[in-house]
Amino acid sequence: MIASPPTNPIPNAPDAAGSARAMELRRQRWRWQIFAITWLAYAGFYLTRKSFAVAKIEMGASSGPGLALDQMAWMDGAFLTAYAVGQFLSGMCGDWFGPRRVILAGMLGSVLAAVAMGASSLVPMMGFFFCLQGLCQSTGWAPLTKNVGSFFARRERGTVLGLWCTNYAAGGFVASLFAGYFGSRWGWRWAFFMPAAALLAIWVLFYWLQRNRPEDVGLPPVEEPPADESASPDPCPAETPGRKECFVTALAVLRSPMVLLLAAVYFLLKPARYAILFWAPKYLNEKLGTNMVESGVLSSLFELAGPLSVLAAGVVSDRVFGTRRNPVIVTSLLLLSALLFSLDRLPPSRWMLGVWLFLIGFLLFGPDALISSTSPVDFGAQRGASTAVGFISGCGSVGAIVGGTIPVFFHARWGWTGVFTVLAISVFIAGALLLPRWNALPASKQSPARQKQ
Repeated sequence: MIASPPTNPIPNAPDAAGSARAMELRRQRWRWQIFAITWLAYAGFYLTRKSFAVAKIEMGASSGPGLALDQMAWMDGAFLTAYAVGQFLSGMCGDWFGPRRVILAGMLGSVLAAVAMGASSLVPMMGFFFCLQGLCQSTGWAPLTKNVGSFFARRERGTVLGLWCTNYAAGGFVASLFAGYFGSRWGWRWAFFMPAAALLAIWVLFYWLQRNRPEDVGLPPVEEPPADESASPDPCPAETPGRKECFVTALAVLRSPMVLLLAAVYFLLKPARYAILFWAPKYLNEKLGTNMVESGVLSSLFELAGPLSVLAAGVVSDRVFGTRRNPVIVTSLLLLSALLFSLDRLPPSRWMLGVWLFLIGFLLFGPDALISSTSPVDFGAQRGASTAVGFISGCGSVGAIVGGTIPVFFHARWGWTGVFTVLAISVFIAGALLLPRWNALPASKQSPARQKQ
């Protein structure tokens, strides 16, 4: 009897190597496809978010609805209140239902709310639709952050998220110019209609190009779970929303002292960002007499600094401070408080105010991104990433309510100087609170010697 010849694996080796290369190419394509579409999605949310801020100049004139300053402020307050409540809810929904469903629903709702607000003439209806806009806008940040994190391993998320977080600065910059151009060309209503049309196009792209996890496209997860999480399955899989374990994960986030401290710091920082975001065009109009287009262009310098700031903060925190985020945050906040204090004390010069707004944006957007994305991933519950981000962002959004409505309380009595002084004090307190935790790192990243201290 003649024995069968032994199986020779060598002829199949090229096929195996080719399959491995094909899998790696497919993995890389999906990683950067998800990065690109989620970046575009969150930048796109700003198209409909900035419409009202730019249109305020004409909406307050006799040729428009004739909105008073206090009416504008309370409409901003309604938006920000809905946005704050929505941040807490959307963070948990992103873990329960998956980012895809939450983002598609929120983005479409934002389009409809913008169209409805642009078509309205009654102040109460405008306020209602802007409040609805706030709820829709809140669906973006936490679920999209979770989405990106699912496709990139922990060792690279600091740099990747630093690059990804340029979306809201770039989005705000483009949105100001976009709304200002169409609003000045065809009237204030088109500052709502055209951004809504652009966001609808992004919604279509997101529907076709986005997926929640590598497993959804036949790829393995980006990394094995760490030892402290491998003993139990993910408590909040998207396929089984509403499980009791999801609330256990949320409670675990709330027990983290660093997460709570970051939430407090973000609460104190956010008023400065949203006061400038919502009121810079109006401030420049009063200070310099600029029209809607000029005010939109000058105010956009604040957001133009954002992409560079966010990327620089991520790289410096990784490479200079060894993944410590707090030194970058604290230093930026203390310098930012000085710039805010001096802003309205500058001469009424276009170039000087433009440069100052750019510098304020550079010192603000970097720590804002670290606090709202990278640090929650560092210190929060990994299995509930969307919940951790949503909680910190939600607390920041409560502070943003102050930023959106602060002119009502301080402008009439102390003018814009009083407004920016209050913002400077708030930012200084935020930096001082975080200063004692200058060298803080998550326990898993500390050396054994440091863990014993």
